[in-house]
Amino acid sequence: MNDLMELDRDSDSDQDSIATVLQYLIRSGQVRIIASNSLASNPRYHEGPYEDFTCSLLSSPPKVDHQPDTSCLKGSDISQAILLRSGALNDRPMNSLKGMSLPSMLKSREIGMSGRHHFSLGDRCQIMQRVIPNKSDYVESLNKKVFCGNFAKDGDVFMSAAQDFCIRLYDTSRGSHFKLKRKIEARDCGWSILDTAVSPNGRSLIYCTWSECIHMCNISDDEEIHHEALPLYPDERRFCIFSLRFSQDGSEILGGANDQYLYVYNREQNKRTLRIYSHEDDVNTVAFADNTSEILFSGGDDGICKVWDRRTLCESSPVPVGIFAGHEDGITYVDSKGDGRHLITNSKDQTIKLWDMRAFSPSSSVENAYKAVKSHNWDYRWQRVPSSLNRPKRKISGDTSLMTYRGHSVRQTLIRCRFSPETTTGQSYIYTGCGQGRVVVYDVLTGKIKATLKGHKGCVRDVSWHPYRNEIVSSSWDGTIVRWTFNKTEIDSDSEEGAIIDGSTAESSESSSGLRRSQRLAEQRRKQSRENEVC
Repeated sequence: MNDLMELDRDSDSDQDSIATVLQYLIRSGQVRIIASNSLASNPRYHEGPYEDFTCSLLSSPPKVDHQPDTSCLKGSDISQAILLRSGALNDRPMNSLKGMSLPSMLKSREIGMSGRHHFSLGDRCQIMQRVIPNKSDYVESLNKKVFCGNFAKDGDVFMSAAQDFCIRLYDTSRGSHFKLKRKIEARDCGWSILDTAVSPNGRSLIYCTWSECIHMCNISDDEEIHHEALPLYPDERRFCIFSLRFSQDGSEILGGANDQYLYVYNREQNKRTLRIYSHEDDVNTVAFADNTSEILFSGGDDGICKVWDRRTLCESSPVPVGIFAGHEDGITYVDSKGDGRHLITNSKDQTIKLWDMRAFSPSSSVENAYKAVKSHNWDYRWQRVPSSLNRPKRKISGDTSLMTYRGHSVRQTLIRCRFSPETTTGQSYIYTGCGQGRVVVYDVLTGKIKATLKGHKGCVRDVSWHPYRNEIVSSSWDGTIVRWTFNKTEIDSDSEEGAIIDGSTAESSESSSGLRRSQRLAEQRRKQSRENEVC
C-alpha cells in the first residue's frame, strides 16, 4: 500500500512538472496550442491561439464574500463623497425617499415638499439606485468574440471591437435605439483587436493588436476613413499593446505592452517619446488618474499597480512615485475614479481592490505580493481557478487597499471593471465583467453584490454604463453585445416599492410577478374606465 501511495505521489509530481513546463512554453510563445475542430465546434468551449487556450465555461461559481471587511472605508473621504453625491447625506425632507414609492416621490416634488419643484442630483441618484438595469436586449450578435465595447464620453456613440477585425460605431443619441453608423475594418490585425480609445474631440480612433504599431483612423461623419500606423519600435519581435489611453488634450497616447514596458507616443511630434521599463511581466492595463493626465497608473501580471508622474519620467532611471501591492495574481484592469485619489484594480486572484493614492504600500508588502503571485502555478486562460484563490481569506501583510470585492470570475482574458457614472449613481457602484458570462455590480461602500446580470453564454470581457442613461452594455466572447435596462413594470405599483431584481432573473422577468402586477393594474384601469363611461 505504501508503495502504491508513493507511486501516486510521484505521478502527481510528474503531472505538475509537465504542467509547469507546458505553461512556460505557452507563455514564452515557443508552443502554440490550437483546439481540434470537434472541440472548437462545441459551444461550451472557445478556441484560440496561445493567448486564449481552449477552456470550458462550465466551472464552479466564484466564492462570494458575504461579510466584507469595511473597516477601512468607515469615515474615509471616498465614503463621505459617495454618500454626499448619492443623496444619502441629504438633511432635507426629501431624504426619506427610501420609504416612498416613485409616484409618491413625484407627487411630493410637484407640491414642493422638498422646498423646490425639482429633484437634486442626490435625489436623482437615490431614485436610480432603485432601478439598476436588469432586463436584456440584444444589440448585436456576431460569429466572433467581442473584445471591447464602450460609450463615448457624451453617450451619443457606442464603439465595439471584435475578433472579426472590425470596429463598429453605433449612434446611441436617440435613446434605446442603437443604429450602426460605421463599420471600420482594422489594419495589420494579429488574432484580434485588443483595445480601443476615442480622442477627446471625438474625431479620431486608436486601436491595438498583435502589431508593432498603434493604429489610428479618423471617424468624423463628413470624412473618408484614413488609417495611419504609429510605430513604437519595440525590441521584441512578438509584440502587442494590451491597453491604450488618450491624454486629456489628445496630444499623447499611453500604452502598456507585453514586453514589460510603458509607451508614450506624441501625436504632435509624430513619434514615440517615452519607453519605460515598468513591470516584471506583461503590462496589461494603463490609465490616467484625472483630467490633468500627469499621473499614470499601470498594472501587470506581476500583481503590482504602479503610479507614475509624467513630469518626472525618464527612460534611463524610471522610478514610480508609488506602488499598490495586495493582489495575489496578475492585474487585468485599472480604472480611476477621476478624482486624482482613488482607483480600482481587477485581478486574476478573483478580486477587485479599491485604493487611495495617499496610502501607498510599504516595501514589505511588495515583496509579499511578489511571493504570492509566484506561488500560484496556473494559467488563467485555460485552467480552473485554484482553490487557494477561490475563497475569501486574510489580506497580504501590508496590504493598504481600502476594500476588497469578491464574487466574480476572472478567467480567459483581461476582464474590465469600472466605477459607475457620477451623474446617475454618484459613483456608488463598481461593475465588472465575469468569466462566467455575467455582469456583476458591487456596492462600493458595503462590498456586497447589488445585482448580477446573467444571460451571456461566454465570458463578458468588457462592460460600459451609459454616462447619463440608466443602461449597461456588456460585450461577450459568445459574440453578443447586450444592452441592459430596468424592467419598468417593477415600479408601476404605488403600494409596493420597486425592488431591484437580481439580474439572473432578467431573461424570465416577463413571467415574474412584476408583469402580473402590471396586468392587474391595467385590468383595474380598464374596469374603472368602463364604469366612468356608463356614468
